[in-house]
Amino acid sequence: MASSSFHRLSSLLVFVGFLSLLRPCACYSRLFLNSSAGVLATSPAVATWYGSPGGAGSDGGACGFGDAVSKPPFSSLISAGGPSLYKSGKGCGACYQVSCTSNGACSGNPVTVVITDECPGGPCASDPVHFDLSGTAFGAMAKPGQADALRNVGSLQIQYSRVPCNYPGVNVAFKVDAGSNPSYFAAIIEFENGDGDLSAVDLQQVGSGSWIPLQQLWGALWKAPLSIRLTSGQSGKTLVATNVIPVGWQPGATYSSNVNY
Repeated sequence: MASSSFHRLSSLLVFVGFLSLLRPCACYSRLFLNSSAGVLATSPAVATWYGSPGGAGSDGGACGFGDAVSKPPFSSLISAGGPSLYKSGKGCGACYQVSCTSNGACSGNPVTVVITDECPGGPCASDPVHFDLSGTAFGAMAKPGQADALRNVGSLQIQYSRVPCNYPGVNVAFKVDAGSNPSYFAAIIEFENGDGDLSAVDLQQVGSGSWIPLQQLWGALWKAPLSIRLTSGQSGKTLVATNVIPVGWQPGATYSSNVNY
């Protein structure tokens, strides 16, 4: 089992925008999973596991999903990623299929996991590609009844493939962070199909006609409804959620759009 000291519970990939009033704003991109299986070309990687044997690794992890990691659609099938997977937070939400055949307890069947945490040190940093899986995800690679035997191995050579995320019947939603206020706005972006990760987020104050690219540590006072434009991390596709954040938005509230990739 990988040491929990490898994991830093840091903030998720942060996007912040420049608008005319120049007030602090942070917009957190937190992404959710449900992936379709398929026969895919695979690459080699190393897998370890952390947390409790039947658990979700850490309670949330460096990507900031909180206790959602143990609930559907994640259902504890998550992974912390070494630097090549975590990508300084830009890999949060990406979906992968992992499987193993290197041990007698391995089933060889692919298991879909999502990157929700960072594994920054030790073998996670030295291996070219390293998945530090939850105990649940690691055991899911085993033959029936052999999950504990596989977890007892501790470290495995595995095969992996990047796969599209899929959350059927649900559109992109924006959960306003509980710490938001009239001078500080942060939103958790949930339920993106396709790439799962984001390379850019832009805001538009209704009536302005201009999109504001969000970068680190800047923002504005929000007085009108907001539209949000997302750019996916792998394909570069854009998606616009028009007027998704209403006037009078409330910290902790979730506002669903009527769109998805």
